Amino acid sequence: MTDSLAAAQEAGSTANDTAERTEALWAAVVSLSLGVFGLVTAEFLPASLLTRIAGDLGITDGAAGQAVTATAVVGAIAAPTIAIVTKNIDRRLVMWTFTLLLIVSNILAATASGLTMLLVARVILGVALGGFWSMAGAMAMRLVPAKLMPRAMSIVFTGVSVATVCAAPVGAYIGELWGWRAAFGLAGIVAAVTLVVQMLTIPKLPPIGSPGLAALAGLLGRTSVRMAIAATLLIASAHFAGFTYVRPFLEQVPVFDVEAISLTLLAFGIGGFFGNLFGGFLIERSLKANIGTGALVITATALALVTFGATDWVSAVAVTAWGFAFGMLPVGLQTWMVRAAPDEAESAGGLLVTAFQVAIAGGAIFGGLIVDGFGAPGAFIYAGAAMLMGALLVLSLGGKALPRAV
Repeated sequence: MTDSLAAAQEAGSTANDTAERTEALWAAVVSLSLGVFGLVTAEFLPASLLTRIAGDLGITDGAAGQAVTATAVVGAIAAPTIAIVTKNIDRRLVMWTFTLLLIVSNILAATASGLTMLLVARVILGVALGGFWSMAGAMAMRLVPAKLMPRAMSIVFTGVSVATVCAAPVGAYIGELWGWRAAFGLAGIVAAVTLVVQMLTIPKLPPIGSPGLAALAGLLGRTSVRMAIAATLLIASAHFAGFTYVRPFLEQVPVFDVEAISLTLLAFGIGGFFGNLFGGFLIERSLKANIGTGALVITATALALVTFGATDWVSAVAVTAWGFAFGMLPVGLQTWMVRAAPDEAESAGGLLVTAFQVAIAGGAIFGGLIVDGFGAPGAFIYAGAAMLMGALLVLSLGGKALPRAV
């Protein structure tokens, strides 16, 4: 038996012992979901409030948009490094700190007097966001038995789905009613409630593993980790290459009005919510089926949009199905990475977050170039092709590259 497998079994045993001690640990999992809801809500708020923020601070829309860029860039850097910086600290204290940073970020954003202060707030959010995602899978693994880990991650990702559905429209409504600062203020209140819940539910979690540059290098030497990163780059870049430009597609091809576009995007978010729940259920039976099916469904929806997208109902159904299928994938990819390196789950989570951020940026940039050159349908052709490659990669892998639960 290899050292890594022994460590994996020890980690799995610890997770089982901890989870079986008290049912209250499911409350801790829910508290993580509340945390990610707050983080993703804060991440999305500028998109729905951009023009109001720019007008109030006396800056251009493009400058205000850098609030989003700053969060993404810092998050990508923080993800693989936060576990190293905090390697000797109880993980519950680290998680509480991320939520505290979320509160501080929202307060600074709500009281920002200029672009500099706003960017500082968003940098702080990036640290919290990247740090949270790097540790979410590792914490879930220690809060529940190994066989229930996909279900726990599905609960955590429910926070993403709810935030995706609610953040933009609720933020826009509050911004219209009370001003954009009130939206960030309310997000800060939600984060404060989340911190209280986390302090009441998350147990002591002494650090495990040995995060460091050597650990990161060692992880890249594992076949399963490399395959997970490759699949993430293909799948995430495909999704964001297409979905980033779904609005111009809906405006140009089926020629939807604003109301129809809003309803279609709402359907995408609702589909993602249910896809996330279904993904957690399916992973307990087959990780390969979860990721492969989700990627193949998106491939089919991209083909449907390109081929029959001029028909209103086809576009609406395809976008909804896309949301459902994509909702399955983050849970699967996160579970894959944790199973591939249960002994270094935090470092593995950091690598996954970095890969995801690179894929988001690369997909959006490449999709934009295609849209400028060939129109909105061109981005969906690329998205379908790249997603198909990701699906075929996953479906072709054996047990060593796509491990089962420990």
